[in-house]
Order: sequence, then structure tokens, then C-alpha cells
Amino acid sequence: MISVELLRQSRIETVAHSLREDIGDCDITAQLIAADTRASGRVITREHAVIAGREWVDEVFRQVDCDVVLDWQVADGQRVEPGQLLYRMNGLARSLLTAERAALNWLQTLSAVATNAAHYAALISHTRTQLLDTRKTLPGLRLAQKYAITCGGCSNHRLGLWDAFLIKENHIAACGSIAAAVRAARELAPGKPVEVETEDLNELQQALDAGADIIMLDEFSLADMRAAVAQAAGKARLEASGGIDDSTLVAIAETGVDFISLGTLTKNLRAVDLSMRLDA
Repeated sequence: MISVELLRQSRIETVAHSLREDIGDCDITAQLIAADTRASGRVITREHAVIAGREWVDEVFRQVDCDVVLDWQVADGQRVEPGQLLYRMNGLARSLLTAERAALNWLQTLSAVATNAAHYAALISHTRTQLLDTRKTLPGLRLAQKYAITCGGCSNHRLGLWDAFLIKENHIAACGSIAAAVRAARELAPGKPVEVETEDLNELQQALDAGADIIMLDEFSLADMRAAVAQAAGKARLEASGGIDDSTLVAIAETGVDFISLGTLTKNLRAVDLSMRLDA
């Protein structure tokens, strides 16, 4: 779970960076407009989408010109249709135009994540399996993308390398065994969740015996996943991972695993088509 304060600080910093790279010393084209000229405008979507990123848009305008007024017509997590009005805006024309690209970049990118997440969540809505994101996020946009994932109805895996253990093959080899790795994790940070990646049913049993909280089933066959669910019998939560796509997702969820992690939730995105127009 992302704390409100952590997300707020990240939003301020990443929005500031997006404005620095876009504006530089100044928006020279906006200087063509008289400084006191006021304008109003609106942003619409040109396609079906699930919205995410309102607060990033708000932050863009806050940093460019805190006197700009935005009138939102939609909420994060809301499904929208082509042509639907997302928000109206009013303020100095220079400010509206200077903020335009950064605001739309944030909204169309985070809405793309939410829309993608909603697509996958719908595919397995008839099961109890939760979809999890991964650390395969765009550099610098980790928390923003993970927030957008929740707007689309999916859940967050660990935020980074600091908030949970994920013990993989190389960690196990270096520690000597699954049991030794789990034991070391408990001693190092008693309150942190411990997950162990396994490659077969024998390793699954070792992870169960070691008391892992979550056990990742890395590229298990469907038959082995079903066997793993029976073998675990609720002693640990199970997460399927590795090579999962639209064609295999439903069958995997129907094995009864608790989680499925998908890097595609935050990768291979196509920005949602949005349009901003100033009123005549």
C-alpha cells in the first residue's frame, strides 16, 4: 500500500521534473500572447478509457500557475467514452498553454495504465485471484503507475526492494537453502513479508516448511499449479508468475492461486488519446 504522503512527495517531484524538461527557461511560443489575456478550455477523451491521474494534472497547473481553475467532470477509476468531457479550465492563456503538454502526458499515461489493468481484471473477475503489478515500471514513474494500477482494479506487489523480501534462485544459492534464506529474512526484518520464488513442487514444499508468507510459482504448468494449491492448503498464499498473457491468464486464475503477477500491467502501454481545446 502506498502511503498518501509518499505518493504526494513523489507527485510533486516528478511533476516538477516533467515541467523542467518541457519548459526549460521559458515557453517562448506562449510569449506571443499578451500576459493578461485570459482563456477557458476543455479536455476530452477520444476513446474508451479508465481515468487515472487527476492529482498529477492538478499538480502541473499548481506549479505553473496556482490561479488556474480546473473543473473536473470525472473521477479516477471512472470509465469514460469517446468525446466525454474530462475537465474544464480557466485562467491566463499563457498558463493554460504552457501546462498543456505535461498535464496531458500525465493523464494519458496513467489512464493507459488504469485502462490496461481494468482489461486484465475483467478477464478473471469470476475468480478470487488478485492481479498484481511488478517492478517493471517506467523509470521515475514507479509510484504513479502503481497508483494507476489500483484505479484499474488491480493490486500492488512490493513497491521496491525495501518493503518486502522476494527470495529468488540466486538469493537461495548464496544463503545455502530456502530455509536458511527465510530464516535470515525473519531475523533481519521480522515485520516484513517474505516471499520465495520456486520452480517445482519440491521447492514449494521447502518454502512451506520454512514458513514463507507467499510462494511464487515460476512458470509452473497448469497441472502443477493445481497440485500446488492442494499442497499449500492455505498455509501460504500462492502467486503465479512468468510468461502469462491474455491466452493463459484465465486458466491460471481458475487453478485457485491467490495472485498472478503481470509485468504487462505497466509495460507495453499505449497512451489514451486526449484532446485539449481553448474556447473560441
